[in-house]
Amino acid sequence: MTANSAWNIVNFRSALVAALIANGFRVTVLAPDEPATRATIEGLGASFEPIPLQSSGMSPLADLRLFLSYLRHFRRLKPFAMLGYTVKPNIYGSLAAGLCGTRVINNISGLGTAFLQAGTLQNLVSRLYRAALRRSRTVVFQNGDDRALFVERGLIRDGQTALLPGSGIDLDHFAPRPSRKDDGDVRFLLIARLLWDKGVGEFVDAARSLRERHPNAKFELLGFLGADNRSAVPKAVVESWVAEGLIDYLGQTDDVRDAIAQADCVVLPSYREGMPRSLIEAAAMGKPVIASDVPGCRDAVIAGETGLLCAARSAEDLARAMDEFLTMCPDDRAEMGRSARKWAEQTFDQHHVIDAYLHALRD
Repeated sequence: MTANSAWNIVNFRSALVAALIANGFRVTVLAPDEPATRATIEGLGASFEPIPLQSSGMSPLADLRLFLSYLRHFRRLKPFAMLGYTVKPNIYGSLAAGLCGTRVINNISGLGTAFLQAGTLQNLVSRLYRAALRRSRTVVFQNGDDRALFVERGLIRDGQTALLPGSGIDLDHFAPRPSRKDDGDVRFLLIARLLWDKGVGEFVDAARSLRERHPNAKFELLGFLGADNRSAVPKAVVESWVAEGLIDYLGQTDDVRDAIAQADCVVLPSYREGMPRSLIEAAAMGKPVIASDVPGCRDAVIAGETGLLCAARSAEDLARAMDEFLTMCPDDRAEMGRSARKWAEQTFDQHHVIDAYLHALRD
């Protein structure tokens, strides 16, 4: 199992790791070394081996070193299968696994900034994907739009693909909690790495346009600040928003449940997603959501029933959706939350995902 960070495995794949081990598989995780997270992985019963992966770098020499590292690991470990997540592991891990005769199951959890606009980088990544996925046994997608895009561009064959609802979710862990005491406020919470591509700028601009009309509306950001990403929001910009009184920055946390429980609505105006974890977690905890009408985000919402949709890259339309939510009566908001939980139970249970992986490995 390999991803661009050990954190990715711990936060999104722990249940799958445990299930694989319980079913007799020996699991080795290949990811950049993160001592604390490495200990968590080993605590699950898996082995951990570091690889020299720079997730946002574009150095051909660094990527060659990564490919050769995968090749050495696969030749020594002789794995039955590679489960790949995130861009570089799916590309360079799959190429190395193909040379070693190892079956490959890829998970395309999102297309990243390379697919948000046409250009040289998009063309390069497309060619790499086409070569890397050619021999894959199964390529799992988290929404139908991403799958259709890969098939239409000839990156994979339709018969290779499968569709799963993200990484699934532990419905007992993300269970509804009692609502906070009514203080008259309506809290909107955006949970994401603080990247422009996540619609953070639109969220803040919408807050600016609504605060005079709805002084009881509160706007909160929760997520990692300072990401090594071309789309990262600078720390000074976030501090200026806080100083202006537009938003409250809640920092980052390994457990988002308290923040979700205190929110009235979880918002994600992202430009494109695979299957956004924050919206699934919100639904499981019985919270309505507002999301952009783009691949991935719209797959996590039943518009008008579990939440609302807005146009992407439009602070004006996001403000319109927030205003609609603010003017809903409390009973209608509560009913939307109950519908969200029911849909999460039907659609996003992690056991569906685990069973699909076990079937693919045994097929």
